[in-house]
Formats: sequence, C-alpha cells, structure tokens
Amino acid sequence: MTRLLRRWQAGIRTRLIAGFLLLCTLALAVSATITAYMVNGYIFDRSVEKLRDDAQRMGALTRSGPQVVNADQFDTVFGPPLGILGLDTGGEVLFSIGESDSRENELVRLTQDAAPYQVVVTDDDVAGVRVVTPGLRVGPVGDGETVDVASMVLVNDTDIDSETIWDFVYRMAAVTGVALVALFGLGLVVLRVGLRPLSQMVRSADAIARGSREERLPISDLGSETDRLAVAVNRAFDAQAEAEARARTFAADASHELRTPVATISGWLELYRQGGLPGAAVDQAFARIEDEVARIRLLVEELGLLARLDTGRPLDLEPLDLAQLAASIAEDSSIIYPDLDLIVESPPSLPVLGDAARLQQVLRNLVGNAVQHTPPGTRVRLVLTQAGPEARVAVTDDGPGIPAADLPRLFDRFWRAEASRSRDHGGSGLGLAIVQAIVRAHGGRVGVVSEVGTGTTVSLYLPTAPGGVRLSYHAHAGADQTE
Repeated sequence: MTRLLRRWQAGIRTRLIAGFLLLCTLALAVSATITAYMVNGYIFDRSVEKLRDDAQRMGALTRSGPQVVNADQFDTVFGPPLGILGLDTGGEVLFSIGESDSRENELVRLTQDAAPYQVVVTDDDVAGVRVVTPGLRVGPVGDGETVDVASMVLVNDTDIDSETIWDFVYRMAAVTGVALVALFGLGLVVLRVGLRPLSQMVRSADAIARGSREERLPISDLGSETDRLAVAVNRAFDAQAEAEARARTFAADASHELRTPVATISGWLELYRQGGLPGAAVDQAFARIEDEVARIRLLVEELGLLARLDTGRPLDLEPLDLAQLAASIAEDSSIIYPDLDLIVESPPSLPVLGDAARLQQVLRNLVGNAVQHTPPGTRVRLVLTQAGPEARVAVTDDGPGIPAADLPRLFDRFWRAEASRSRDHGGSGLGLAIVQAIVRAHGGRVGVVSEVGTGTTVSLYLPTAPGGVRLSYHAHAGADQTE
C-alpha cells in the first residue's frame, strides 16, 4: 500500500493535477479576497456617503428657518440603519436614538473638533458626522418635553454591513469548493487525454524491453513535445540496435578470423604429436605455425588499436611535416615492393598536427592496399596538397576499381570484396577501418572515389599546423628536425 501511494505521489499525472489544483485554489482565493475587500470598501463608502448626504439634508432643513421635528419621524426622514444624538449648546447629550446608544461620549468627543460634514469612525467601525442645527426643536423626548437642539450627530454602524461581507465570503468559499471539485474532474479528463501519447510510449518501451527489437515509439504528424521526445528516443533505440548489431558482427568476424589460424596451428601440432611429420617436414610445420602466430598477433594488435580509438583515447598530436613523412613511406615502399610504380607529388613542406607513428601506419595501409588489390604494374600516385585549412593526401591507382555497391562497406571491419579482398593476400580486413579510425582521431575525414575500369582514389583530410610552429619528424630513430 505504501509503495503504491509513493508511486502515485511520484507520477507525472499526480504532480500535474496537484499543481493545477494548487494554482486554481490560489487564484480563486486571491480573487475572492480581492472581491471581498472591494465589496467591503464599496459598502463602507456607501455608508459614509449616506451619512454625509443625510447631514447635508439636515443642514439644508435647519437653514430654511426654525423647525419643530417629531423624534419619531427621524427614521422616516433618514431611513435605517441610523442613530441620532441631540446636543445642546454645551455639547451635552439631550437624547439618543437608535445606533447611537452606548456610544454617546465617544461620538461627541470624535465629532467635536471635526470639520463640517466630516465623517469620523470609532474603533468598532461606527461612523458619525455632526450637523449644526440652530433653531431646531425636537420632541417629545425623555419625559415628553420638546428640547432645543444646537447640533446633532448622525450615526451609522458599518458592522451591520460587515455581516453582509462575511456572508459573501462564505458563499465564495462554497463556490470555490464546488469549482475545485469540478476542476479536479475536468483536470483528470484533460490529463488522461493529454498524457495518452506518454502511455503509448510506455507500452512501446515495455515491448522493446521484452525483446521486440523492431518496436518503436509512436509518432504523430502534429510535431508536439511528445513527438519530439519519441523521435529522440527512437534514434537512441536505433543507435543501440545498430551498436549491438555491430558488436555481434564484430565478435562473429573476429572469432571467424581467429578460427582459421588456430585450426591450422592445432592441426600441425596434432600431426607432429602423432608422429606424422618426418624430420624434414618439422621445420616446414614450425614455419607455418610461426606464420599463423604472426597473423594472430597482427590481428590482436589491430583489434587493440581499434578498441583504443573507439574509446576516444587521445593521440599524441604534435606539429610534423607530412611531406617528409610521405617521402619516407615512398622510400620504404620502393624497397618492400620493388616492382611498384609509385609517383609522389608533394609541396616542399606540409605542416599538420598529428601522431607520426599512426599517420605512417595510415599511409602504409593505403599504399599496401593499392599494391595488393591491383594487378602487377599498376601505377600508384601519392599526392599531397594544401586544401584551405586542411592538408589533403590522395592515394590514386589506375587499377580495376571498386563496384559502386561495395563502396558503402569499404571501411567496415573484416569486410572484403569477393574479387579484390580475399584472405589470399594475408590481410585481416581491418586496414581501411584502422585508416578511418586514425584519421577521425586526428579530427580529419576520409573519402573514396572509385570507378570500375578506371581506378580508385582514397583521400584523407587532416587539420594543418598553425604557422610558425617548430616541425618535428620521427619516421626513424635519430630523425632530423627542421624549422
């Protein structure tokens, strides 16, 4: 029960309806308070105006000449709720009628120094105004006699109107309660409709969690906030599914690549253990085993390099001369591939920010691919140029080219085209993947253009080094340096 209550309290629907009701309650309370204050002010002002009007009427009556007024007629003349004090010339109370009872002394004191027709108010909200009434006689009062009244104090008790205000407040509170109940029900309906997309998203997410990998969050054509959220979550699901697929493919390909050399080594060892190798064949067997071990070692090293690059581990970047690095690669290639027709086109100097060892690996892989996957005698060009803020390295061959259908997969790990990328060349299928990973780690990019029957061009773009920096080159031990 407690867990259910906590879950209910933590729900979006609960928080929204609670916030909605809180705002409505606050708005209604403020509105009722302001309205009651304004009504109270209006009624008080009306009472004061009535006193002032009555005082002016009484003043006008006495100014018309001596008057004799029956005390019982005051209610008829002025109307309720009204109290009257009659005072003699010394300020003594001659008679008291209505709301003026028990307040004579305070009202006399307050109105004594007041300006003509100035309304004064007591601490308990009784309002009064004094009117000078020369020549006015009022009777019968007291023992039935008629008295001369020098001034009168007209009185009105505004507390009587306060009861109206409190009645209004109670009614507003009742209306507020009914309104909140109605708003609560309406809010539940609106939230149920408004949160329906979220409920659908929850069901879809649960289906994905149960293993429905093709399920995606529903998206309408309204472009609402929930639609944008669903698009973002679907992209995350797609990226996760793609990453999982790549991981499964990578694991399967890696195990496949390792299976062949391991099987070869196991076969030779088993044959040797069973005595199936004559003395002369033992050296051949160990040579084959060494080749397969070297192949495994190379594969493990390349996988380790890709893993480090995938984790975003930074390289040791420093300003270096890409032109000198390319020249050393060309020199090494002429020794490794004596029949290679390699042409190098480069400016005298091309400074870049890079890791010399990794960039050497990139250029060796590209030149090696051009040699291994093209017929003998194919011409290879290594061209370096300045392309704005980048250095461009292009490795071009005039070989058979790559079909357009194979280009999108050219940098996939362990991928080989049927004709040109077989295991007969001894490659692991990771060369171009390593090239792309290293170039991206340098903040650069890689592109390939190929046409069947014409040739292939692989282009690298690397950020150039700022001007005026000291260039270093470490292609070999004891490398020279140049300014």
